[in-house]
Amino acid sequence: MNEASRILAVYKLLSPHLNEKTRRLFLAAESIALGWGGISKVSNETGVSRDSIIRGSEELGEEPEESASGRIRKPGGGRKKLTDRDPTLLSDLDCLIEPTTRGDPESPLRWTCKSTRKLASELQMMGHKVSHTIVAELLHLKGYSLQANQKILEGDEHPDRNAQFEFINNKTTDFINSGDPVISVDAKKKELVGNFANKGREYRPKGNPEKVMVHDFEVPELGKVKPYGVYDISRNEGWVNLGIDHDTAAFAVESIRRWWYTMGQSAYPDSNSLLITADAGGSNGYRIRLWKAELQKFADETGLEISVSHFPPGTSKWNKIEHRLFSFISQNWRGRPLISHEVIVNLIAATTTQRGLRVKCELDANLYPHGLKISKKELKQLNIQYDEFHGEWNYKINPKKM
Repeated sequence: MNEASRILAVYKLLSPHLNEKTRRLFLAAESIALGWGGISKVSNETGVSRDSIIRGSEELGEEPEESASGRIRKPGGGRKKLTDRDPTLLSDLDCLIEPTTRGDPESPLRWTCKSTRKLASELQMMGHKVSHTIVAELLHLKGYSLQANQKILEGDEHPDRNAQFEFINNKTTDFINSGDPVISVDAKKKELVGNFANKGREYRPKGNPEKVMVHDFEVPELGKVKPYGVYDISRNEGWVNLGIDHDTAAFAVESIRRWWYTMGQSAYPDSNSLLITADAGGSNGYRIRLWKAELQKFADETGLEISVSHFPPGTSKWNKIEHRLFSFISQNWRGRPLISHEVIVNLIAATTTQRGLRVKCELDANLYPHGLKISKKELKQLNIQYDEFHGEWNYKINPKKM
């Protein structure tokens, strides 16, 4: 527990047993013990004004006075609360911080960051005598706090969303029961290579944090990496192809190809079928013709019958690779600067879980240029069998007979 937390904890325990003066004296003594800046620290932590703490400091230097009753001021004495003297203050503050801003839709505060200073300025224009510190205290008392955006909304829900989930689940179960591989695939977000700050914290000697660059400007000779992952659902194994060029459909299929020859073929030597579950968009999206064309090449090369099922648009978080592979990679390298390709490969490959996750990673130095087009004529030449239920999401690519 740090010093500030300790003061607040002690203050909460003692406060019901203290009168006004002893409360001032206690907080003043704590501020003096903290040294420089102690008054501000105690005031910020407990919500008691600086003036009260300063007054307590002065009283500590005076001779103590005996009081038989323990009362510090006469009944009814002392300054009345600001909210008692200004009864509309809280309601006006509520209107200003209401997300949709009740009242005038043209209020400038509707379109600005609602800082305590701007709120105080707006309240002053409404006739209230308040400062930004008073506004901060009122917000705290009303249970408001600074809040970041929370990503939970997925947009419009497709009417067949749940039906597609059930389709994928049933198909996955059939493949696993038959001993055939089922993989979840996706591209992880791009990462800058270099001595840059990485989110999260790790244990280091006290006072010796990792030194990183102030600005996140891409280093041309290092660039970025594009990790593309393949997660084997039944074996709890992951493969990450660490690309250094564009995230294209050709790169996505090459990642699957490398997984097959490195891990999949030896794990499923008797299989001639493969099920791929993927997001609806990105380099492996269901609208990408190059994705299907590259899968056809892979099917012809390996003799595998490749079934593909895409998650409905806006439901990428349900893709198993997100929470069974990528999330653990992010945890493993949190707070670690990704200074080189070798470091990134080793951090990914070292990712494990208590449930036995194993991960392999390899650097892919190939180039995958943008702009490769597949015509409708070329698409028709592919050996694709579309399912009756949402054939755009569910299809099978069979090897072409030579």
